[in-house]
Amino acid sequence: MRASESRGSCPRANTATRVEHPPRAFEQIPKRHYASLKQNTGLKIGRLRGREGFAMSATRDTLTITDNRTGKQYEVPVKDGTIRAMDLRQIKAGEEDFGLMTYDPAFMNTASCKSTITYIDGDRGILEYRGYPIEQLAEQSNYLEVAYLLLHGELPTEKQLADWRWNITHHTFINENIKKVLDGFHHSAHPMGMFEAMVAALSTFYPEAKNIEDAACRRKQIHRLIAKVPTIAAFAFRHRIGLPYSYPDNDLSYEGNFLNMMFKTTELKYQPNPVLERALSVLFILHADHEQNCSTNAMRSIGSAHTDPYSALAGAAAALYGPLHGGANEAVLRMLNEIGSVERVPEYVRRVKAGEFKLMGFGHRVYKNYDPRATIIKQIAYEVFDVTGKDPLLDLALELERIALEDEYFVKRKLYPNVDFYSGIIYRAMRFPVDMFPVLFAIPRTSGWLAQWVELLEDPEQKIARPRQIYLGRRTRDYVAMKQRDGAAAGQAAGAGGEA
Repeated sequence: MRASESRGSCPRANTATRVEHPPRAFEQIPKRHYASLKQNTGLKIGRLRGREGFAMSATRDTLTITDNRTGKQYEVPVKDGTIRAMDLRQIKAGEEDFGLMTYDPAFMNTASCKSTITYIDGDRGILEYRGYPIEQLAEQSNYLEVAYLLLHGELPTEKQLADWRWNITHHTFINENIKKVLDGFHHSAHPMGMFEAMVAALSTFYPEAKNIEDAACRRKQIHRLIAKVPTIAAFAFRHRIGLPYSYPDNDLSYEGNFLNMMFKTTELKYQPNPVLERALSVLFILHADHEQNCSTNAMRSIGSAHTDPYSALAGAAAALYGPLHGGANEAVLRMLNEIGSVERVPEYVRRVKAGEFKLMGFGHRVYKNYDPRATIIKQIAYEVFDVTGKDPLLDLALELERIALEDEYFVKRKLYPNVDFYSGIIYRAMRFPVDMFPVLFAIPRTSGWLAQWVELLEDPEQKIARPRQIYLGRRTRDYVAMKQRDGAAAGQAAGAGGEA
């Protein structure tokens, strides 16, 4: 994590614990500023001996913590704008105390890893893969090149890219027996559920994938997964609508081959529209990785048990399946269809401000500025509509965006359009059904998940993920016989009510 990402004050698990922040840009605090600083920050500042004024007692790269329960002081190192949670364990109220922990149920201000893959500055709307701005990659690169970048840390040479493409292209076919897994699903099964099951099934066809410490073996599984997820996704789609499977065409690009497996019918050789092919590549680039989100955290957590990559990726896909994650663009389309017309946008916005429901596709946990991916997708939308014809929902979306960006209610809350706001409209224009949207998210995110998985395995500090908890339940009590439980339960309920 870069130092600029963690500038806020540390949350306190116990109100009796006071945290002192050493000055960053100066060593001493002039006496005339002492009262103002103390009042505005609430920091406990010690007196400097001598006549120069006041100063923090700690050095610049440490955090001094005073535990008001015991009066003891502790110095904790600060590195990359963070402190190690284990450094707080030394802070104890007594000899039998376990030690101070932090409570952060949704990882709102907790870094679980060090990474060199994706950088996000949410306040300024910056997204970079391995240091390359997302805008440059979307304009000048393609998905397979970006996938190589995520996994290897550098853009490939011409030969490296040719070898990479060959390895991906020649692993696109899936074992015929895996199709039997797919055939077991009802025709109305959700494509994402089928996708998860088939990815997990791959682990039984490639048992050597469990050898995760072998770099060459890992590399082969990476080739297989990136190559096969479009095939699995397309087969799930065609199973859903009752069409025969369209097999991979190694003469086509990664994106063109996916369109071929999705939409080929009676033509002998499918030729994708270059505009739609390019649009899909850009969308794949934008969705390739996004730092430590829910599904990436799942990939790392499962992978920390040294699970094979197929099983870990199936778990990550399951996290992505949730409507708060990969299903968000589907929610945007439902919202736009519910609004129905441009004329009804002001009334809908009024009801959003009244708290009746949320404005889908606006706001982001990380971005407090315009999502840079949304700007790129908005431009791609016009290029796609030049081919497919304009979707009437586009005018509605543009009007909704205009009103929201001019309304103080949304501006004050920093609710700007995110990547999901326009992506669903583009996918629909390209004839992808709504229930395929999470699968379209999972295909490109596979490279990001795998890059994060490899980084996890190569990090000597990582261990099996095992969060702590704050136990608030009952402590040791005697077993109650069945015949006595009705009365005991009633008494316990009454006691619980009295305590509350």
